[in-house]
Amino acid sequence: MIKFLDLHKINNRFREEFQASFSKSLDDAHFILGNNVANFENEFAAYCGTKYCVGTANGLDALTLILKGYIQLGKLKKGDKVIVPANTFVASVLSVLHADLVPVLVEPDADTYTISANTDTKLFVEAKALIMVHLYGQLADVAHFKKIAEDFKLILIEDAAQAHGAVLNVSPMTSDTSSSSSSSSSSSSNSSSTKAGNLSNAAAFSFYPSKNLGALGDGGAVTTNDSELVEQIKLLRNYGSEKKYINKIVGFNSRLDDMQAAFLSIKLKTLDADNERRRSIAKAYLNGITNPKLKRPFYDGSKNHVFYAFVVEVQDRDAFISFLNKHKIEFLIHYPIPPHQQEALQAFSHFNLPLTEQIHKRIISLPVSPVMTDAEVKTVIDVVNTY
Repeated sequence: MIKFLDLHKINNRFREEFQASFSKSLDDAHFILGNNVANFENEFAAYCGTKYCVGTANGLDALTLILKGYIQLGKLKKGDKVIVPANTFVASVLSVLHADLVPVLVEPDADTYTISANTDTKLFVEAKALIMVHLYGQLADVAHFKKIAEDFKLILIEDAAQAHGAVLNVSPMTSDTSSSSSSSSSSSSNSSSTKAGNLSNAAAFSFYPSKNLGALGDGGAVTTNDSELVEQIKLLRNYGSEKKYINKIVGFNSRLDDMQAAFLSIKLKTLDADNERRRSIAKAYLNGITNPKLKRPFYDGSKNHVFYAFVVEVQDRDAFISFLNKHKIEFLIHYPIPPHQQEALQAFSHFNLPLTEQIHKRIISLPVSPVMTDAEVKTVIDVVNTY
C-alpha cells in the first residue's frame, strides 16, 4: 500500500525533539500563551517576512478573527460583501459567515483552480474585502488581485492554509502606518522574494496535521504587518482580554496551544526542505504521467507552489478510484462537494458556478509527501499510466 500521507513517518523524524520539548514544557508548566507560543510567533513571522504573527486555535479561527478584527477597527461592518472563490474548502466561506459578513462566490481559473483573474469587476464595486485562497499549495494570481484591491479599495486577505512557504517575487503589501525604516528583524531571509503570508493585508494559516507545516493537533495563525489589527486579534483570541479577568471587547477562546507551538517550531526548520521534496515529486509526476485520461495540474516550475496536494482531473472518477484501490494506491478528494452545494450552505445554492461544480466532480489527489520514496513515486507513475 502506498499511503496518501504517512503522518507517522513524517512526524517520527522529530520524535526525540518532540519528547525533549514535551518534557521541558511539562517542567515549565506554562501551558497557555507561554514562551513556546511567543517563540513560534516570532519565528513564523520571520519566516513569512511579516512584522507580526498571532497564533490561534485553528485556521478557520485565524481567518474569522482577521475579519472580526477589521470590524472592530471599523474597516468592515456587518453585512459587508466579501469576494470568496467558490472552489475552496468550506472554511473559507464559513469564516465570512461567522463574522456576520456576506460571501460572494466566484469561479476559479480552469487551470490553476485558484480564483479567476477574469472575475467580473462589477462584483468588486459592491464588495469591501477579497479573500485569495492559495489552493492546493499554489499561490493565487497575487499581482492581479493586489491591483484589484488597490483599484477598488478592498481589504485583501490570504487564505494560506495550504501554502506554507510558497514564494512569489513581488513587493510586500504593508498595512502598518509606521515608518518602513523601523521594520523588525522578521524580514524575509530572501529579500528579493515574498512568501505566502506577506502578500496581502493579512493572512490566515492552518497547522492541521496534514498541512505542509502540521502540528500534532489543531492550530492556526495570522500573519500581517498591521499593528492595529494585531492588537484586535490578540484581544479577540483571548476572551477580549489583555489582562486576566478584564474584558475590553466580546472575544473568543482561540489560542494556539503552547505544546503545539513547540512542535511547530521544531518542524519549521525543515519546512523548506520538505517543500522542495514535494516539488521534486510533483515534477516527476508531471514528467512521467503521460496518460491522456488525466488532466495534470498547472505548474510554472517556480516556488509559488508547495504541492500540499497533487490534483488531477478524470472524467470517470469512480472508475479511477476503483483502479487505484485495486493497485493499493491511497488518494483523497479535495473536495467532493463544493461549499455552495453543502446542506449547511443552502442559502448560496442559487450561485451559478458550473466550472466549480465540474471540478469537484472530477478531481482526485495523488500521494505526495516529503517522506515518499523514489520507488513509491515511480510506482504511482507506472500504475497511473496503465489506467
